[in-house]
Amino acid sequence: MHWYVDVLKKYATFSGRAGRPEFWMFTLISFVISIVLAVIDSALGTAPVIGLVYSLAVLLPGLAVGTRRLHDIDRSGWWLLLALIPLLGSIVLLVFFALPGTPGENSYGPKPLEAAAY
Repeated sequence: MHWYVDVLKKYATFSGRAGRPEFWMFTLISFVISIVLAVIDSALGTAPVIGLVYSLAVLLPGLAVGTRRLHDIDRSGWWLLLALIPLLGSIVLLVFFALPGTPGENSYGPKPLEAAAY
């Protein structure tokens, strides 16, 4: 759960690097919360207002952690724009997000685990 909270603490921090656990655990927890909110919205019989508000609230942290994850593999955050290409862009981003980070320091800073030690 601390990965989720850590990403929210870095709400709009687009600099630095994010390791695979930070990115994927944030994505998983956010996905589970979205499902729970969709069930609550459905049970209440209302429009998906609660889910929409949550999605808007985590949009910026999601973009930030995605950018930091791309920095970990030494790519610019602008690669997130691949998501605008139907299907193919999402597949390429999925592969990028699954790649291991560059060892040691790269042009975006020290390795995430090394940065956490300080």
